[in-house]
Amino acid sequence: MDIMELVERSKDAATVRRVFGEPIQHGDVVVIPVARVVQGGGAGQGQGRKDKEEGGGSGLGFGHGATPAGVYVVKNGEVKWHPAVDVNRIVLGGQVVAVVLLLTVRAILKPLLRHRRRR
Repeated sequence: MDIMELVERSKDAATVRRVFGEPIQHGDVVVIPVARVVQGGGAGQGQGRKDKEEGGGSGLGFGHGATPAGVYVVKNGEVKWHPAVDVNRIVLGGQVVAVVLLLTVRAILKPLLRHRRRR
């Protein structure tokens, strides 16, 4: 399979169906799931000779990922957005803030304590 053909196929994989799921209807309520989709790829090719060795080459890389973003809820002609809450991301953000805060407090208090000891 040709590298350019694979790149074209990867472009075809990036569709709106990857972001918006199939609508789910329950009574008079319609729920439309939404996801964040990230996709990327790369390709390479090479030919030629180096130090009497035969030339050649090729290559391809492709990756994608998706995380829930939330849902649209359609009820009585009104549309409401309900975002998905990523608790792991919130906890990680809190931990990063706590570490930065502790390092800042340490950087402020360390010189003050040294100064008091010298007196």
